[in-house]
Amino acid sequence: MQISSNMGVVASTQNSAVTKTLFTEKLTKEEVDDLKEQITQNANAFAFDYTSVQSSVSSIKDGFAQEYKDFQSFLGDIGYEGKPIASLTQSEAAELVSEDGIFGIKQTSERIANFVINGAGGDEDMLRAGREGMLRGFAEAEQMWGGKLPEISQQTMAKAIEMVDMAMSDLGFSILNEEV
Repeated sequence: MQISSNMGVVASTQNSAVTKTLFTEKLTKEEVDDLKEQITQNANAFAFDYTSVQSSVSSIKDGFAQEYKDFQSFLGDIGYEGKPIASLTQSEAAELVSEDGIFGIKQTSERIANFVINGAGGDEDMLRAGREGMLRGFAEAEQMWGGKLPEISQQTMAKAIEMVDMAMSDLGFSILNEEV
């Protein structure tokens, strides 16, 4: 079984003869380990993509770079239907990253956290793997950025991690990894 970061798509691979539906069949340890690794990798990519988009949008006021064109298909996947990012005015860009904007802290952190929470399906190990993937994606984004990301990205990741931690707590799981 394989999961994709393409917004909830689940595809069967050669390793899995049948897709297990409605959680009526138990997964093997190998299937669980495979799913945990996929969630970690997908959460990593997801968090990296979101923080990269968010950082690019917030830098419009300092001179928007042409690289953002690479994100056009990603923008459509998450529901952005506005005009091309490169043609936004400074005030339009500011609106997108405002408190209520599609790339603001609230909506972006919700998309990241919901991806991890929904992908984990209430499984503690998968939630931990998704959380770790978020942290790795954020670290990779910082490395590519060349240092600390803008404050909006810092706050977004903190909020997304807080939401995943809250979901874990609500499910009765300790936020601390007791295996460490």
